[in-house]
Amino acid sequence: MTSKSESKPGDCRRQGLTLSALVLGLMVSHGAMAAGDGTAAVGGGLGGALGNVVGQQMGGSTGAAIGAGVGGAAGSAVGAPKGSRTAAAVGGGLGSAGGSVIGNSLGGSTGSTIGAGLGGAAGGAVGNNLGTDDGGSHSKGNHKHKNKNKYKNKHR
Repeated sequence: MTSKSESKPGDCRRQGLTLSALVLGLMVSHGAMAAGDGTAAVGGGLGGALGNVVGQQMGGSTGAAIGAGVGGAAGSAVGAPKGSRTAAAVGGGLGSAGGSVIGNSLGGSTGSTIGAGLGGAAGGAVGNNLGTDDGGSHSKGNHKHKNKNKYKNKHR
C-alpha cells in the first residue's frame, strides 16, 4: 500500500515558518491598532489584500506584488487623517508589496495575500504615526495677524 499524500522533508519547516510569520504579523497589526492608527491600518490591510488578489489574476506573483503595493497605498491614504496621508500611503504601499513577496515565498498565493494584508496594515499604521510626528513645519494655530488693520478704509 502506498499513501497518496507523501510529505516532503521541508514541509514541516515551511508550515512552521508560515505559522510563526502569521503570529508575528497579527501581533504587529494589533500593536498598530492599539496605537490609535486604526483606520489607516485597516485601509492598508484591505487595500493590500484586494490589490494582491487582483494582481495575481492579471500578472502572477509580480502582478500580485505591484497590485498589493498600489492597493495598500490607496487604502492607507484613504484611511489616514489629512496631515499624514502621504506618509501613510508610502508605508502602506511598501508594507503590502513586501508582505506579498515574503508571503509568496513562504506560502504561495494564499501566503502572498495574507502577507500583503498584514504588511499593509502594519505599514499604513507606522506611516500614519510617523506622518503625524513630522516636527511641526506648519504653524498649528500660532500664527498672529499683526498688521490686520493696516490698509483699512478711512471715511473722510
